[in-house]
Amino acid sequence: MRPRERKPGCGVDACLPDGLDGASRCAECGVTQPCGRLRAGRRVTDGYAGLVRLPTLIEPDPARVILRPFLSALDPRDLHRSDLLRATRLIDRILAMDAAAVEAEFATTLRDFGARHADLATAFAERYTQIRDLLGLADDPIEARRLLIGAFFSNEYSFQSTALFNPSIVPHPDQTGLDADELRFVMSLRATGEGHISSICFCSGAVTGAGEIRLDPPGRFATTPRRSTAARLADAYDVTFQPGTELGERVIFPITQQQRNGIEDARLVRFVEDDGRVTYFATYTAYSGREIAPEMLRTDDFRRFSFIPLRGDAVSNKGMAMFPRRIGGRYAMLARSDGETLQLVTSDDLHVWNDATEILSAAEPWEFVQIGNCGSPIELPEGWLVITHGVGPMRRYCIGAALLDLNDPSRMIARLRKPLLTAIGGERNGYVPNVVYSCGSLVHAGRLMLPYATSDTATRFAVMPIADLLDAMG
Repeated sequence: MRPRERKPGCGVDACLPDGLDGASRCAECGVTQPCGRLRAGRRVTDGYAGLVRLPTLIEPDPARVILRPFLSALDPRDLHRSDLLRATRLIDRILAMDAAAVEAEFATTLRDFGARHADLATAFAERYTQIRDLLGLADDPIEARRLLIGAFFSNEYSFQSTALFNPSIVPHPDQTGLDADELRFVMSLRATGEGHISSICFCSGAVTGAGEIRLDPPGRFATTPRRSTAARLADAYDVTFQPGTELGERVIFPITQQQRNGIEDARLVRFVEDDGRVTYFATYTAYSGREIAPEMLRTDDFRRFSFIPLRGDAVSNKGMAMFPRRIGGRYAMLARSDGETLQLVTSDDLHVWNDATEILSAAEPWEFVQIGNCGSPIELPEGWLVITHGVGPMRRYCIGAALLDLNDPSRMIARLRKPLLTAIGGERNGYVPNVVYSCGSLVHAGRLMLPYATSDTATRFAVMPIADLLDAMG
């Protein structure tokens, strides 16, 4: 995600919203399709009183790339014999090049790719070390040859070439330097690229007391973290981004075998312990290509992350979402086991979840096929606000809401009978049509700030006064 490159006389605000009728025309440049990655225009109101769709639109940007291993295995046991033989033959070809040819080829590679990555030569050196250890090579005395070997075993991956969607949002750990009525936020997004592999990326911004959104630039590069050496040995591991990387540059790409086809739909929560300590958690779905597994990550600063596997009878389906504090001294989550009911799950152990109680089931046609949460519950004086999703005819995904008792969240107080949001106009078109979906929202200055995905492709925002939302529940 990035603001589009401006043409003379053509700014973001000059683009009228498609938005909702499926086409866009820039008043200055005449482009009739989206001419930017971040577009803005008028506000749109529809449906419930007080609900406003904001004009900000976040779209996938295929120019955002990360560096990935071209030969992905780091352990010889993970390689097929034919892969080892092919890698060995490639090394032999590079070793047969004379020094001048090596220098020229490496210079060309650095010229063509150096501006697209931070410190590319260091990345090539690290990749060379992996290949050297993997194949049992002797160190080559020519530095350019070592780096060229690293380059041959690397490739660019456009991690958001297909979609940038299913957002989740929490207050930022740093609230300095803002106007009195503003709240800085961190937002996670599911980025999907080649091969339908999903990763987690981030952006930041601020919301004003009037419900306006301001997004920060994403940074020049995209980068992946360094992982612990134990990452290949267990599903519990740590990763750390280099100091100096901006939040919008950080991409968490699948690491373990369970995650190898995607880290999907992170649901962020700002968790406050009874003693006031703050930790950020995110539950997500790890997809191996054959099966799914709910997992969790935790962080204090969004630079260092710990990944935690989850176990227990209640850990069986997508869409677990953690409450932002303990309930009755226990951790609490929303979960589902059958796709047709929402459950409350509590535990004394963050890693093990067994005790589940049904709290909500499909009641209206727009949620007959499937029901689930759209992120962690939000604490209000009136109760726990739960944003939900439902699936109805023609696999149409809608967003709804329910209110749970503050002291006993197994008891539902109220719910919307009609969808809060349904895909309209141009929102209906995308990778998976007729879908609106979210993985988390927040409340600021008496308003619900709801980022939501449109048709598994892009991300928009809607706001609504909490008072209007509660009134609509009746």
